[in-house]
Amino acid sequence: MPPNTTASTGDKPAKSGRKKGRKARLFVLVLVLAIIGGIAYGGYWSISTVRASFPQTKGSITLDGLSGPVDVQRDGYGIPQIYASSDEDLFMAQGFVQAQDRFYEMDVRRHMTSGRLSEMFGKSQVDNDEFLRTLGWDRVAEEEYDKELSSSTKKYLQAYAKGVNAYLQGKDGEDISLEYAALGFTNDYQPAEWTPVDSVSWLKAMAWDLRGNMQDEIDRALLTSRLGPQQIADLYPQYPYDRNKPIVLEGQYDELTETFEQGGSDGSSGSGDASESDSSDGSSTDGSSTDGTTGGSGTSSDTSGSALEGQLAGLYDILDDLPAAVGVNGNGIGSNSWVVGGKHTITGKPLLANDPHLSASLPSVWYQMGLHCRKVSAKCQYDVSGYTFAGMPGVIIGHNADISWGMTNSGVDVTDLYLEKLSGDGYLYNGKVKPFVTREETIKVAGGAAKKIVVRQTEDGMPLLSDRDDELVKVGRKATVDDDAPDRGDGYAVALKWTALEPGNSMDAVFAMDRAADWDDFRKAAEDFDVPSQNLVYADTENHIGYQLPGKIPTRAKGHDGSVPALGWESKNKWTGFIDFDELPYEYDPERGYIVTANQAVVDPDEYPYTLTTDWGYGTRSQRITDLIKGKIEGGGKVSTDDMRQMQLDNSSEIAKMLVPTLLKINLDDPDVREAQELLQGWDRTQDADSAAAAYFNAVWRNILKLAFGHKLPKELRVEGQCLWVDPIDTTGPVDDKNKVRECGQRDGDQAQPDGGDRWFEVVRNLMEKQDSDWWTTPEAGTRPGADKDRDRLFERAMIDARWELTAKLGKDIDTWSWGRLHRLFLKNQTLGTSGPGILQNILNRGPWKLGGGEAAVNATGWNAAGGYDVVWVPSMRMVVNLDDLDKSKWINLTGASGHAFSAHYTDQTDKWVKGELLDWSFNKKAVDDSTSDTLVLKP
Repeated sequence: MPPNTTASTGDKPAKSGRKKGRKARLFVLVLVLAIIGGIAYGGYWSISTVRASFPQTKGSITLDGLSGPVDVQRDGYGIPQIYASSDEDLFMAQGFVQAQDRFYEMDVRRHMTSGRLSEMFGKSQVDNDEFLRTLGWDRVAEEEYDKELSSSTKKYLQAYAKGVNAYLQGKDGEDISLEYAALGFTNDYQPAEWTPVDSVSWLKAMAWDLRGNMQDEIDRALLTSRLGPQQIADLYPQYPYDRNKPIVLEGQYDELTETFEQGGSDGSSGSGDASESDSSDGSSTDGSSTDGTTGGSGTSSDTSGSALEGQLAGLYDILDDLPAAVGVNGNGIGSNSWVVGGKHTITGKPLLANDPHLSASLPSVWYQMGLHCRKVSAKCQYDVSGYTFAGMPGVIIGHNADISWGMTNSGVDVTDLYLEKLSGDGYLYNGKVKPFVTREETIKVAGGAAKKIVVRQTEDGMPLLSDRDDELVKVGRKATVDDDAPDRGDGYAVALKWTALEPGNSMDAVFAMDRAADWDDFRKAAEDFDVPSQNLVYADTENHIGYQLPGKIPTRAKGHDGSVPALGWESKNKWTGFIDFDELPYEYDPERGYIVTANQAVVDPDEYPYTLTTDWGYGTRSQRITDLIKGKIEGGGKVSTDDMRQMQLDNSSEIAKMLVPTLLKINLDDPDVREAQELLQGWDRTQDADSAAAAYFNAVWRNILKLAFGHKLPKELRVEGQCLWVDPIDTTGPVDDKNKVRECGQRDGDQAQPDGGDRWFEVVRNLMEKQDSDWWTTPEAGTRPGADKDRDRLFERAMIDARWELTAKLGKDIDTWSWGRLHRLFLKNQTLGTSGPGILQNILNRGPWKLGGGEAAVNATGWNAAGGYDVVWVPSMRMVVNLDDLDKSKWINLTGASGHAFSAHYTDQTDKWVKGELLDWSFNKKAVDDSTSDTLVLKP
């Protein structure tokens, strides 16, 4: 089972379900008997297997390929600091040490990125592998390695792979981890050697989860089956630039040319290889929007109406099942990062904070470590510490001796979906049929026969995603289209245009950033950071701060803003190029003395010629952080390291600040409901784990969303199992005596809408003064007087429903209620801990923990209001870097350094993370020596 997925056979035909079910039950039975037998008769699992896989952390080990000795010093949390005398030795040791702690995780990741999960987990993963092979991450990574990366980067990747393989030498799977021992009962899988391309491919998985607005593109198109243009615009409101400020306020954009005035609205003069610009020949539409959908910018874009609906619903199902690398399949992914300049800090030097919000995984996606050259020179260039990924050399986020940097997801739109008109063995483009570029892929399946698939892509490299599902193919053949579209012919398909499907050199950027000494070095490194596009914040020991938006960001022709899928048969909808790096926004030493990035808009569109996206986060977190910093400064105070930590833990609910005054005015007849309402009286709007008021308010918020919006969305967006009687839009499904059709939701609870994030904050804010809006109609409007177009009646119903929902969940006595009892964090092993025998899950999984925070709070312990209250994503790590004294910097990880279930370092940081505590972060040699518990010497 891949990361963050459940063990599902993926069976479609009912007649084959029994046979597959028997095999699944057999797998479970074998594991249970093996584990129980091992525990009862000699402790094979608890002693031999478990201890054999633990890393050696003391003494010495000889590694062929080292040019000199390397010291690995681990502190009391197992966090390694590596000391070497050459670059190659440093990265070889990094590969060895990460494999000691996390090789099983690394192995699963590379099977995911290469579409080979079936080799480990059998036929349950064939569908995922088919889709991943269609994307072809490993093929692009191999091309990057062969043609794009610098010779030094290749040398480091080779050294890293050599270190991983040195660890693997002579080991069977059961010697490496408990999970391999479990797999060994049903599978003869043995790990293969690590390759440099395995490391490069991981960047593609990162980019996929941080790809921008593809889910919003799909959702907007699906909404057209139930909602009209204005209703969709209501649900995707304009970004509130007047209230939530963008990142760049005093920034610069180098070398902007006068051609912006002459090009399209999206700056079609951007650089890069432009798509064909020849005009359509009459077989295309006139470019007018047929479904009236609007993006966050409020502009229309070409789509083909209902031709997309069935295709995109099926595509979303595929995306939902796809393993997430670092996030929740693209939804809700955010981060906080900010920097405060020395004029506003106690130390007189900058402070930099970062906490990326990602899926809660076990082990954490992050791996803490330091990489130190004993003497920095041309031979050995690195002295850097921070967070990286197991399986990748270098440090991704952290600091060296001179600079520090953090990252948040920029959210820029680097993906577009295209509806392609099929014709024979090709596709229509500008009135002509072009042949697909095809390749055959063979998927090996553990315990079963291999499967061959054919991957089709367009001439400019767009893979046909819809080929990966039989139902999508059928829908494409039958899809209804508009009068202006080409004849149906052989149907339609959905193709993907994505910057990460073109070779780049982001790995070069990682190493360049690690050794950067100043702002100029940092910007030069960022120029190579093409995917995924991230907001980069910067601080240095010379008292400078900065921000840079990097990335390969496409430009589009006028009339196509990327907010909804486009018509692929028209050349005018193709990308026109890419924005030059020197034209991307940045700030350096702004007068205000601080920079905040938390997934808000990067720039005001009135001050920048390119459209970066129509789907920013709505700035709730970023503005709260800004207000906290301004409040400290304007109050005459100076910001400390602990102030930065406290800001990271801010639980304030911005939606509660807006709604509670109105909720307190609602007249309630039921004394039990009034009792719950009274919790909100005097509540400070903070979502602490022990707060009963936070529990009740969030339940009210969830029920407001359900009543006002959830019941009005199409089934493709609603949570799975939520069934409603609705007006029919076709003839399928049972119809009652009132001509209503029963439709059941189709999405996983973590992905459904309305999710309750800050887009929904803005939706409700815009409707608060429109008390007679159609949105305030409850489902019972026909039977309950006053429920039609009445905001306060809907709020009353939500407060009643919330009271009885929490009574069922937490008990009738509100004195026992708390937000943490609802809002729980479960940490699950990314593969075998997600399903299967309970005894194995108990061995691998941890939790629950009761958390404070919430959706769009700075302490962003995200939950999906459509699906429930459990935590979906979290601040996956937290750090505060002190540029005055790096040894006074602080950090924490979600779990621990180790991926071994019985290691003392499996989750030894989690309790402190829950409490909001940070660990000391040693950097200089004396501080590292003082904190060292174990030292391992790697000898040549």
